[in-house]
Amino acid sequence: MSDPRLEIQMLHDRVMVAPVQGEGERRSSGGIVIPATAQPAKRLVWGEVYGTGQHVRSVAVGDRVLYGQDDHFEVDVSGRSFVVLRERDLHAVASATTEATRSPSGTGLYL
Repeated sequence: MSDPRLEIQMLHDRVMVAPVQGEGERRSSGGIVIPATAQPAKRLVWGEVYGTGQHVRSVAVGDRVLYGQDDHFEVDVSGRSFVVLRERDLHAVASATTEATRSPSGTGLYL
């Protein structure tokens, strides 16, 4: 019998992201508590990259990315939820490295 765990290789320009937990209740800058049930229009969420396809150029495993809640597919792997989307559906990348070769046209913003 073979091992039930699978090695996953993302194809083409696909990115596998684990959504960052803690998207529940939050607090505004003025101290107002915003409940998790409040649905603002088109809110973007953060996630951590767990896999990239061979044609992905701007994102690496371990980066934090910002993506839309409606632009993806969800999949469960070994009891953990992941999101699969195209590289072009990412809105921002926050990485620990500041290599000029990876992001020559960076904004200079640090998240």
